[in-house]
Amino acid sequence: MVGRTLRNSMNGLVAAIQLLTRIPFPLQVPFDPPTLARSIISFPIAGLLIGVLMSGSAYLLDLLNMPLLAAALTLGWWIALTGGLHLDGWMDTADGVLSGRSRDRMLDIMKDSRVGAMGVIAAAVLLLVKFAALTTLFERADGSAVWIMLAVGPVWSRWWMTAAIAHWPNAREGGMGAMFRDAKLRHVAAALIVAIIITVLLFNCAGLDMSKVWIALIVIAASASIVGLVLAVWLNRKLGGLTGDTYGAMNEAAEAACLIALCVLGKLWLF
Repeated sequence: MVGRTLRNSMNGLVAAIQLLTRIPFPLQVPFDPPTLARSIISFPIAGLLIGVLMSGSAYLLDLLNMPLLAAALTLGWWIALTGGLHLDGWMDTADGVLSGRSRDRMLDIMKDSRVGAMGVIAAAVLLLVKFAALTTLFERADGSAVWIMLAVGPVWSRWWMTAAIAHWPNAREGGMGAMFRDAKLRHVAAALIVAIIITVLLFNCAGLDMSKVWIALIVIAASASIVGLVLAVWLNRKLGGLTGDTYGAMNEAAEAACLIALCVLGKLWLF
């Protein structure tokens, strides 16, 4: 019984990493609904891997003392870690929901591999916001603490994806969203616990005292959740549910919100 539970948990972890990142993980696991439902518990861990690799490179690039160049390279590496998967979802979602067409036509546009004007504009705005926020952090950074805290954003953006997957219906039959049909609120709750533990550990490693740890955790988690919730409600009304593209779009928006929150916290009292 214990062995099967551990095996199922490991399969879920591997599935989460393979699904959400381009980090090589040479194991094969079944991508069936039960495994994918368990995998969302590990979404924050996949986010942690992305966050650590991204923030580690940011720490090294900070040594160059070239904020604009360092921000651009960090952002490029950040995108590469996911293969642009979520950014593609952001662009496809923008093309569809901003087209002004009927619901069915919106969904058809989102399935089209070609990128339209709205997708390009949305991507440009998003990348500009992330670049500006990263530049702000590079200009203010003093030591490694800020880069440790930077790794938290991808954790909470991917936790929000678990909430969206479990709570809102699928907008279309089949597709990525339908593969997670076995996901339940208990999986979301477990992922929330994982995200909180990761955040507390990272903030402690950054040298924050416990009062600041909990304030920073609440601010960053709330930033990802509020932005994600607003988008989820709006997209659900427009599309009659959510899709794999919209999950990626919400992840991108939540990451940007976490970056902005970290900049605000830094200006106030963290660093």
